[in-house]
Amino acid sequence: MMMPPRTEQLSVFPAFFRVEGLKTAVFGNGDEAFAKVRLLLNTKARIIAYADRPEADYHAFLIANRIETVRAAFSAEQVEGSALVFAATGNETDDRSIVDAARATRIPANAVDQPDYCDFFTPALVNRAPVAVAIGTEGAGPVLAQMIRAQIDQLLSPSLGRLAGLATSYRKAVEQLIPRGVSRRVFWRRFFSGAVADAVANGNLPQARHAADRLLHAMDKVAGHVWLVGAGPGAEDLLTLRAQRVMMEADVIVYDALVPQAIVDMGRRDAERLSVGKRKGCHSKSQEEINDLLVDLGRQGKRVVRLKSGDPLVYGRAGEEMAALRAADVTYEVVPGITSAFAAAADFELPLTLRGVASSLVFTTGHDLTGDVLPDWASLAVSGATIAVYMGRTVAASVAERLMQAGIPSETTVAVIENASRADRRLLHGTLADLPDLQRRDELTGPVMVIIGDAVAGANFELSEPLVRANARLEELARS
Repeated sequence: MMMPPRTEQLSVFPAFFRVEGLKTAVFGNGDEAFAKVRLLLNTKARIIAYADRPEADYHAFLIANRIETVRAAFSAEQVEGSALVFAATGNETDDRSIVDAARATRIPANAVDQPDYCDFFTPALVNRAPVAVAIGTEGAGPVLAQMIRAQIDQLLSPSLGRLAGLATSYRKAVEQLIPRGVSRRVFWRRFFSGAVADAVANGNLPQARHAADRLLHAMDKVAGHVWLVGAGPGAEDLLTLRAQRVMMEADVIVYDALVPQAIVDMGRRDAERLSVGKRKGCHSKSQEEINDLLVDLGRQGKRVVRLKSGDPLVYGRAGEEMAALRAADVTYEVVPGITSAFAAAADFELPLTLRGVASSLVFTTGHDLTGDVLPDWASLAVSGATIAVYMGRTVAASVAERLMQAGIPSETTVAVIENASRADRRLLHGTLADLPDLQRRDELTGPVMVIIGDAVAGANFELSEPLVRANARLEELARS
């Protein structure tokens, strides 16, 4: 399957080199070389410092830490047999000569402060051996990398390395006793986040081993489970923390066409991804087929995220899916998301309720207003409620006509937004009488939200454009 084009790509491939027992050569006499040796001491590499005239503090450090030191001027044969080479002399010409010598023997080399002369970059490092977090900026912003490192350092428990070490000692037993796949992933998730982790954090290793043994022998076949997850209106940073967590636990991600690929990609890297369409004019699967798919995956023991645009309980057909899962005895839970009406209101800085103006809020679809009978909520609209219309672009004229027939003034303010919350959002404004023009806006191909009501007049229209184009307004005046 061809992957979609990515807008953010690295020019480097992040990786960890095996260096235990291998020669790593550091060339230089001053602070640059000193910093690289300190970084390498986080590893089990065999460090050799090539320093013919090391500065006093660096010299003292090399002696105190028993670093092998070669007191000789640079020669090309010194790089031979190295796994990595660091050119840290502080002299651009000398560093480039060292890198050239390393490259001649196919040894990766790094020239300090010369990004264009580096085969690899040294990251800012958070060390919880055997766990390591490396932050790189491709040589563009070392200070930024250090700032990020400080934040991550605060997030990670000091006991994380001990917990990872304990996990290593259980790996063979887990491979023998727990089947590969869902059951094994669930075991490790519980190992790293439950009683075992708590005991390690408290410094009680015997208790941690007891908890791990108990967990190991209590793992029966893991039952399938489905999360009905709201993906929000489209911006990745509006996805909830709970949604992010369960997406990292999923074996399968079942997603609708309106969910952006960037959000789908936030799931566990090796999770199976199944697109089920569910977009106007693009129904790749019927709702009944989706229900059957979720039930089947749950019965297989899969951990499934059913990813829906907005909130699953607001026009997300979640009711039908929950009923099917209940009937099949497949467990599920709902993870709420930010519905598009709230995102659209935020983009417009629009108060959906406003004291003394609008005290109620109606969610509806444009198709609710195309029938012969007005919905029950129409009386609320007449009394000043704010109306949020989902999927209303193609029936905008009918919506406007029926609301005006119900008694809502034609000059009532209307806000329209395409792709709420996203970088490519488009904002339009006008009145209820202008709303039919929305049907002629064929350029609006993304999801469109329409908000109608007296409270809408309090929105910020600085970034919005008129709903009715100027030439269309002139034509209308000419006809009248």
